Amino acid sequence: MSAGNEFTLLKERRFLPFFITQFLGAFNDNVFKNALIILIAFQAADPAQANVLINASAGLFVLPFFLFSATAGQLADKYEKSRLMQLIKLLEIVIMLAAAMAFILGSLPLLIGLLFLMGWQSTLFGPVKYSILPQHLKPEELVGGNGWVEMGTFLAILIGTLLGGVLIAIQSNGTWLIAGTIVTLAVLGFISSLFIPQAAPDAPGLRINWNPITETWRTISIARRNRTVFLSVLGISWFWFLGATYLAQLPNYTKLSLGGDEHVVTLLLTTFALGIGIGSMLCERLSGRRVELGLVPFGSIGLTVFGVDLFFAGAPVSADAPLIGALEFLRSTSNWRVLLDILLMGMFGGFYIVPLYALVQQRSEPGFRSRVIAGNNIINALFMVLSALLAIIFLDSVGLSIPQFLLLTAIFNAVVAVYIFTLVPEFLMRFIVWILVNTVYRLRTVGLEHIPEEGPVVVVCNHVSYMDALIVIGCCRRPIRFVMDYQIFKIPVLSFVFRTAGAIPIAPARENTKVLEQAYEQVARYLEEGEVVGIFPEGKLTGDGEIGSFKNGVQRIIRRNPAPVVPMALRGLWGSFFSRCCGKAMSHFPRRFWSRIELIVSEPVAPEQATTALLRETVIRLRGDDAIRT
Repeated sequence: MSAGNEFTLLKERRFLPFFITQFLGAFNDNVFKNALIILIAFQAADPAQANVLINASAGLFVLPFFLFSATAGQLADKYEKSRLMQLIKLLEIVIMLAAAMAFILGSLPLLIGLLFLMGWQSTLFGPVKYSILPQHLKPEELVGGNGWVEMGTFLAILIGTLLGGVLIAIQSNGTWLIAGTIVTLAVLGFISSLFIPQAAPDAPGLRINWNPITETWRTISIARRNRTVFLSVLGISWFWFLGATYLAQLPNYTKLSLGGDEHVVTLLLTTFALGIGIGSMLCERLSGRRVELGLVPFGSIGLTVFGVDLFFAGAPVSADAPLIGALEFLRSTSNWRVLLDILLMGMFGGFYIVPLYALVQQRSEPGFRSRVIAGNNIINALFMVLSALLAIIFLDSVGLSIPQFLLLTAIFNAVVAVYIFTLVPEFLMRFIVWILVNTVYRLRTVGLEHIPEEGPVVVVCNHVSYMDALIVIGCCRRPIRFVMDYQIFKIPVLSFVFRTAGAIPIAPARENTKVLEQAYEQVARYLEEGEVVGIFPEGKLTGDGEIGSFKNGVQRIIRRNPAPVVPMALRGLWGSFFSRCCGKAMSHFPRRFWSRIELIVSEPVAPEQATTALLRETVIRLRGDDAIRT
């Protein structure tokens, strides 16, 4: 097992300069945007004109994501990524120098035009930002790396928005301070990009299609090639829909429903960003340093539960009452409930979004990865625009209050989640496995890197309890198609889990020869398709805690489809509720919860050497004396 955790990444040159670069970019975007919005609000001739200009500015920043994301994805696939980042950050310096001059001159038209160019620069940066991570990080570091990126992005949005508002409001020299800040941030971002290690181009022979319309359509088509990846992209876009909705409505929600002033708005935004950061950083720990899809339904459930509770949390306030500050706001118990809801929504949002980004990076074809991420950015932008349109429809036309609209959004989230999990039952299956394993055991793994990243593989393991297959499935990055006793498919929850996981029902020849032969045919098909097949060679649960004799099924399988065999051993499960330690499994009251267990994985054995005797000896050696099992 790899040493270290997500915090060690900040000591690594392969991650730290990149993290600083992307953080400063997001920070600068939001300093610039919010300073411009406040400048418009105070310089416009009337409020109606200010609203038009503010909405036009928001649209101009998003527009480049529709126009240029497809081109940005091609560039990120074709060229060396660290050099491309440096050029993009150099472009940011040029734009910010022009913006600094525009702020000093007080030229709103020039600033709005430069906001479009800043959106263009952010569009170019997006695909390379996410596609470089799988090249610099190990598979087990991908979740932690994405956790840092998501935490950094939301903190940059929060701090940048606050700083932009504070500096531009300084009467005497606010525009000069903004000008100096945005140029300084751009220069620092460029300097940090110089230390990013090189990342080889994924598709150096790619011919760039400069037509944004045809290439946008092609980019989305590329993203749709892998169904799970594309539905993950839709899940990410839905998260940005939720984020855009909550961030846009929090200021008016605070003023009209909670009676709070701008300091309370800042408190709520800080709490939401803090929640995102906590959830993002907890992802690696909760997932065991794997891309754990089970966290996605967990996150979605939390977003719905605490989104609904937010509707009931706030106490009604009088429209004539003066607005209260942050300290007075915190004196009310009901307001603490509001803060807790917003914190937990952010935290569960982190659980939801980080595994989805990591999944898209991990399962996209390397030669198309940047273009898939570009397609993701296009759809993200579309969902954020949809968020604004629905807010206008439901708040202005239908006449819902902001709390009612936020409640409706939370309910929408539940509906969308059910729909996505119906289309991709793997998400729900992994959630069930994650809940079952992590509420019953404390799991440690050793040697998972011995399972090849691609190609046909057979894994063999000792069979101690009814949880064995779930534990192995939950630990491994690649899907494992376990050969299981056909009787287990009659158990409701386990039947759903194993069928979704592509498990293969098998029966003894004396009971059902047809099922037995069908199982071997299915195993052969999986191996021909380059899948991982899992087998318990003992053929049954151990009745005494020892490893029984291995059947000849493994040798029959690898004779037909030669594939490396990876032995593994489970430790600590004998004596558990799901073992036969006290007679029939699951027939007695559990004697222990959250017990420590281990999965130990050995190096692959070549098919020509994989005899039943050798495999059994290897599994016995891996299990050792199993001192922790009693």
